[in-house]
Amino acid sequence: MGNTDTASFKLIALLALGLGLAATPARAAEPIRIGSVVSATGPASFLGDPEQKTLELLVEKINAAGGVLGRRIELIPYDDASDTAKANTMIRRLIQQDKVDVIIGASTTGSTMGMVPVAEAARIPLVSLAAASVIVEPVKPYVFKMPHSDRMAAQKVLEDMKKRGISDFALLSDTGGFGKSGHDETLKMASSMGIRVLEDLSYGDKDTDMTPQLTKAKMAGAKAIFVFGTGQAPAVIARNHAQLDLSIPLYMSHGQASMEFAKLAGKSAEGIRMPSPALLVADSLPAADPQRAVSVEYKGEFESRYKIDVSTFGGYAFDALRMVVDAIRKTGGTDKEKIRAALEQTTGFIGVSGIYNMSETDHMGLGAQSFRMVEIRNAGFIEIQ
Repeated sequence: MGNTDTASFKLIALLALGLGLAATPARAAEPIRIGSVVSATGPASFLGDPEQKTLELLVEKINAAGGVLGRRIELIPYDDASDTAKANTMIRRLIQQDKVDVIIGASTTGSTMGMVPVAEAARIPLVSLAAASVIVEPVKPYVFKMPHSDRMAAQKVLEDMKKRGISDFALLSDTGGFGKSGHDETLKMASSMGIRVLEDLSYGDKDTDMTPQLTKAKMAGAKAIFVFGTGQAPAVIARNHAQLDLSIPLYMSHGQASMEFAKLAGKSAEGIRMPSPALLVADSLPAADPQRAVSVEYKGEFESRYKIDVSTFGGYAFDALRMVVDAIRKTGGTDKEKIRAALEQTTGFIGVSGIYNMSETDHMGLGAQSFRMVEIRNAGFIEIQ
């Protein structure tokens, strides 16, 4: 074969190779792997079920719009069934086996605290959906949380009591992690505000009758009762309160800020007050409220998709994933340390739960003003100014 023939052969080969490459689809970019651990089943499913639904809805929406940085999000979800030990196993699996970039969860304080040491040791960002202050106090470099703190809830309730001229009350808290933390923060807040706790009572989350505790509170002369807990037991307390006709105000924590509670308690819920994110009163927010647009949009999409009432618990998951995506966009990739730093530097982030301003000393980023005091009226919620 002559030089000319050889050159022609090489040219043809190169052209064929080029055509072959052009005909082969470009290799898809690796997905962004986001792991989640929520209590989709078990006693805390009232938290985890709307969280799981929200994550699925939002990931689907983001991917349909082109993903993040040209990469689709792969959600790798686990259900801890409201079991702390399972949550610890699942975070290890997400890190070691699934090789996720960020983790969202858990739903409860107990499960989250079981996951925290693992996340810190692996130096992977963990965004919790649980409320207790201990999750981020003291600050842990890789751990953040979305819900308002129990301290803020106590402050909001006690401030409302003072506005109503109430100077002493009875505290009724559950024996779980959320109730214990809320109990301690309420006692400290009451002391600092000069409000007396006449009775310090407790109950189990599976108790079916709390009339003895309520009767004791009434006999002590309490002018209000503050219940700090989650699950279905507070609805039992509301019904017992109505049956006893105590005629003193009943307050709940933000753990009951949901239509599910209002429906469980029924007519007994009328007049109950509690702190809540703006999401619960989204449709009545004024047009100028910076949270209105995002809250109304999320509420509409969630309720249209699942045919159930939107939940403030799902709202925490909504804010968590959006904030994680925002951090990834800002850093231009999935470097875990850069994502951690971007989360810590988040400011002015408008969520359905509040306007977040994180910092090196604050890995929750919400102020007391992000809570709205609401009251149940006519089986719905209205904001109390």
